[in-house]
Amino acid sequence: MSGLVNKSLDSPDEVRPFEEGKGQLELVNIEGGGAVGRATFQPGWRWSKHVKPIAQTESCQAAHTGYTISGHMKIVMDDGEETVMGPGDFTIIPPGHDAWVVGDEPCVVVDWQGYVDYARR
Repeated sequence: MSGLVNKSLDSPDEVRPFEEGKGQLELVNIEGGGAVGRATFQPGWRWSKHVKPIAQTESCQAAHTGYTISGHMKIVMDDGEETVMGPGDFTIIPPGHDAWVVGDEPCVVVDWQGYVDYARR
């Protein structure tokens, strides 16, 4: 990649909706640099219900490196380790987890590692 790049998640290259209208992923593709995405997870969203049918895996197999803008999400790893991420949190999540929105506020996360194939149909 050479030169200056300026892209906006407000004008994404691709939008991928989650099942049952429970949110969406907005993705910008960076030439030679992968993809960066902003996901909005609506209250009631759960990976095992709203993305698992798309991914067709038992748990989320994407590795995430993200920053939470708003809302809260609980992540539970396949081995039982868990955390809740919220506004201002930087989180690294290895493959093998479930996650769900906590509370009645949408959870908005920017991720620059795990969204390339996330919720791809």
